Amino acid sequence: MEYNDQLTSEEVLDEGEISLEHTLRPQQLDHYLGQEKIKEELKIYIQAAKNREEALDHVLLYGPPGLGKTTMAMVIANEMGTDIRTTSGPAIEKPGDLVALLNDLEPGGILFIDEIHRMPRIAEEMLYSAMEDFFVDIIIGQGDAAHPVHFPLPPFTLIGATTRAGTLSAPLRDRFGILAHMEYYKKEELQKIVLRSASVLQTQIKENGALEIAKRSRGTPRIANRLLKRVRDFAEVKGEGIVTEAIAAGALDLLRVDHEGLDSVDHKLLTTMVTLYGGGPVGLNTLSANVGEEMETIEDMVEPYLLKEGFIQRTSRGRVATEKAYEHLKLNHLLDN
Repeated sequence: MEYNDQLTSEEVLDEGEISLEHTLRPQQLDHYLGQEKIKEELKIYIQAAKNREEALDHVLLYGPPGLGKTTMAMVIANEMGTDIRTTSGPAIEKPGDLVALLNDLEPGGILFIDEIHRMPRIAEEMLYSAMEDFFVDIIIGQGDAAHPVHFPLPPFTLIGATTRAGTLSAPLRDRFGILAHMEYYKKEELQKIVLRSASVLQTQIKENGALEIAKRSRGTPRIANRLLKRVRDFAEVKGEGIVTEAIAAGALDLLRVDHEGLDSVDHKLLTTMVTLYGGGPVGLNTLSANVGEEMETIEDMVEPYLLKEGFIQRTSRGRVATEKAYEHLKLNHLLDN
């Protein structure tokens, strides 16, 4: 069975495909695949805010990368019927940058700050009064001519997104009224995303081919869409343009993405832990040096899935490879030693 439905999925496939991005992103909560608990809660909060003709309470979206936090922010804005301004924590270098963004908002508007944990502390502190009482105090002038100015703001909603909620300061975290933990997707949800993405790419795909891609996508829509594009290339050369289960499996094996979704970086990290450090415990600094990846990359993008799937454990002394990791690497004989 081939699938040629219109896409209402999530996440861009990769950078540079701006025209495709808008097609891939859903516009309403009912079209957003996955994250059912969050969607049900948001429907209530959004309807209540609209009934009262108030701005939605501030929202913090947190979880591993690639799960649709940016897309969710866009959907919230559409559901509220308001404009949204987007930026990122590193882009806000000084308080004036933040004031300019807030000043551009209409009453009830939304400011979306991605990677909010990377915002400078001085700008973060300015957010406290802005979020709570809708004003900021800024200093005008320099030296003896400097004087404070009380700057009122229209009621607005701040949506923050982060992969590291634990690094947010308590004063900032406590000012978010809605906390939403984005969870990994089920393979059935990812299968639907792959099928619909294939439709936008005008790629013929079998349901079992989509499922094979979904199984190896680490529970993440962004990865599923990226793998689909590479499998599509393989299918056009090796499979008459049709993505079947066999074509998908062959392409993903070639890409060194195994049946558990582990890629070459995962294998290198686990193999290093097992063969060089007896399975651990081993520190993050040491692992970073051995596998050639930044500590933040390992902690934010590699470890969460390995922890979730039970390949490693975190202890007070460092990371430890589990029996499942030994079995997956076919290094059980080292476990006996």
